[in-house]
Amino acid sequence: MTQRKPPGVSFETWVERQIGQAQERGDFSRLPGAGKPLPAFDPDETAYDWAVAKARREGVQPADMLPPGLALRRERDDLPARVAALPSEAAVRAVAEDYNARVEAFWRRPQPSRWSPVPGLADVEALVEGWRRDRPPPPPPAAEEAVPDTPPRRRWWQRRRGGS
Repeated sequence: MTQRKPPGVSFETWVERQIGQAQERGDFSRLPGAGKPLPAFDPDETAYDWAVAKARREGVQPADMLPPGLALRRERDDLPARVAALPSEAAVRAVAEDYNARVEAFWRRPQPSRWSPVPGLADVEALVEGWRRDRPPPPPPAAEEAVPDTPPRRRWWQRRRGGS
């Protein structure tokens, strides 16, 4: 729409005129999906289902669309799986403390609604204990070969005649 509706003209007449002019210019030709039926309407599909399907078509993870409070809650729920692959207890503590710092920063920001979800802190000690418990046991130390104190005996065919 490039112009405003002139006074005294009904909306229907003005819109029909705009559509007619666009058709004459060819604005509706070569549109993607032209001549194809509209996708079938599924009465059982909810708005949530539609949003998830749209996000997947656009290459966006549905978890990325969560509000900040819910995203932090989800991250807290995923912490045990996330830290399972970490190599050390210090790394596990660093991840948990980073999460807790972000939650505390979230608490200090004003929220758009008093009904906004409020995430809780991660229990660092419980996370470390779970990491220790679920870790595979360390491999047993390689058995060192025992070095004999006495020199190996020579076989009868290796001995010199008349010598040692």
